[in-house]
Amino acid sequence: MIRIYNTLSQRKEEFSPLQPGKVRMYVCGMTVYDYCHLGHARVLLAFDVITRYLRHRGLDVHYVRNITDIDDKILRRADENGEPFTALTDRMIDAMHEDEQRLGIVPPTEEPRATAYIDDIIRMINTLVSKGFAYAADNGDVYFSVKAFDGYGKLSRKKLDDLIAGARVDVAEAKQSPADFALWKAAKPGEVSWPSPWGDGRPGWHIECSAMSTCCLGDTFDIHGGGPDLLFPHHENEIAQSESATGQPFAKLWMHAGAVRVNQEKMSKSLGNFFTIREILERYPAEVVRFFLVSSHYRSQVDYSEANLEEASRTLTRLYHALRGITPAVDTPATEYDRRFQEAMDDDFNTPEASSVLHAVASDINLHRRESRESDARASAGVLVRLGGILGLLQQEPENFFQAESVGDLSATDIETLIEARNQARKNRDFAEADRIRDDLAGRGIILDDSREGTSWRRG
Repeated sequence: MIRIYNTLSQRKEEFSPLQPGKVRMYVCGMTVYDYCHLGHARVLLAFDVITRYLRHRGLDVHYVRNITDIDDKILRRADENGEPFTALTDRMIDAMHEDEQRLGIVPPTEEPRATAYIDDIIRMINTLVSKGFAYAADNGDVYFSVKAFDGYGKLSRKKLDDLIAGARVDVAEAKQSPADFALWKAAKPGEVSWPSPWGDGRPGWHIECSAMSTCCLGDTFDIHGGGPDLLFPHHENEIAQSESATGQPFAKLWMHAGAVRVNQEKMSKSLGNFFTIREILERYPAEVVRFFLVSSHYRSQVDYSEANLEEASRTLTRLYHALRGITPAVDTPATEYDRRFQEAMDDDFNTPEASSVLHAVASDINLHRRESRESDARASAGVLVRLGGILGLLQQEPENFFQAESVGDLSATDIETLIEARNQARKNRDFAEADRIRDDLAGRGIILDDSREGTSWRRG
């Protein structure tokens, strides 16, 4: 049985889809005003692995990940650029898809854009107003009345009285209570807008996801996910407005990916430690970045650093070393490693433990090689490729991986050739030549690590 940590209950629960064999999952996607950054990659990859594994377990996953293509940041950036907001969002969506493709992220089943659901958003707001959960203010905005929803705070464990006491109210707002939030924003002069019963305007951010998720997946669905910063207020507000509008429970289970830190500090533009996905991919192969993020549990905090990326590169290189020169057997029967891998992933998608199984299989391959057991090595290689594929790893030819791993003017193949020459020199007891090769590589930023499994290399 698959067990998943539910943020709503704050415990692991046995996962039983509302409809047997089918999973309906909604994940909050990008607000497309800029290139995707490392935090986005963390969320994208976390739910990519979750989707891959659920499908591997035989479940039909309907995965919806939205795009917010209208909000204050988008309009502000488009104005700064002197371009229509649609030109900006189209360009950033294309860039996001390029980043996803390079990271091996499987596209969602549906990718709704907020601007395509304006009519549905207006209908939901109308329902909330008619039921007494929302009100039109004198300034043309429409607000959700938090006090009208008894369960407010159940996801974040926040108390309404504390929220009201600590809330700030802009002088331009006309809220009945400081904790109320906007469902519809009246248009400012010259601002893009849509007609509505309350005047021209555009939707608030929270209502977009409620409308898109219920339109695509129904009033109640299995899993709602997103980044750690969305738990409050975004997801809390989604619950309030969705359950008030439909009268049904919203999502059965809530999942949140962990935060990203850079060199043990919070990632932020103000600290100058803010990296886009494409900036990172200029320095490291995409599969190394994927392996780095997948190797951490999806709920854990990830610390991005040069040292951690280099370690991920070394570790992935060792796995590809095990596959080098071997044709993996196909349709290999399930093994003890498959059982251990499934046991790890069934336990709230424990990718660190699942990754350790990959290393154990790689060790077996190396052992079979040393003992000249070619058929056993091919069988184990087939297991490694099969299990790696569930995580979106180890699917390219080893030589292609090594060609992508380069330092300066040396390709990984060049480095491997020099390592072989050094190994041969050591066998010939020509230690002066072996030391010369090691020192030459060190001078070019490549450090060699000798172990029982052989010699691996890393950037210095």
